[in-house]
Amino acid sequence: MPDRDTIDGGSTDSGTAPADFPTVVAVARPSGAGKTTLVESLCGAFTERRVATVKSIHHDIEPDTPGTDTHRHRTAGADRVVGVTPSLTFEVARGGKGTDRTPDEEAAALRRVLERLAPEYDLVVIEGFADVPLPTIRVGGGAAPTGEVVGTDADSLEELVAAIDALEPFDPETLGGGAERRDGTERRDGTKDTGNGGADRG
Repeated sequence: MPDRDTIDGGSTDSGTAPADFPTVVAVARPSGAGKTTLVESLCGAFTERRVATVKSIHHDIEPDTPGTDTHRHRTAGADRVVGVTPSLTFEVARGGKGTDRTPDEEAAALRRVLERLAPEYDLVVIEGFADVPLPTIRVGGGAAPTGEVVGTDADSLEELVAAIDALEPFDPETLGGGAERRDGTERRDGTKDTGNGGADRG
């Protein structure tokens, strides 16, 4: 079984008010520029806060091990599978951000994930999603991200921590329409959802 792999989809009605939302910051831009290393450093710098991370992935992957019980549950038709080990919990659900990877699809998928994480975490660090309007630490060159740049990889870790500490709780309305099921799968009542696979833009 994997350590913890979550591909989020499905509906959620958290009703979480913006004031109850965690701080959200993205680390974005070119592949190979050092985003993951910076995310690791940020996670280590906020040990006194409850931190979650979200990774935008370029292509569909298989996060579970074929042949395991949890993999068999999903391939048999379960919409969401949760595996609980003695030390870790992992979750795999149908849905993603869409094969076309439009900014609206990415924003909708990310909003669903953030609304699920909001009740439990103080800080969410996102790797990728440069085309979604998020407070962003820019790593490397390339086109500017859509969101406000609150730091760069030229800043020290202490400066980046201070910039993140200064952010207000994230307002999910920034990402547009509410959370809805967009996983391209068929509901139990026979109706079909529109939407998503799983992909990434740095």
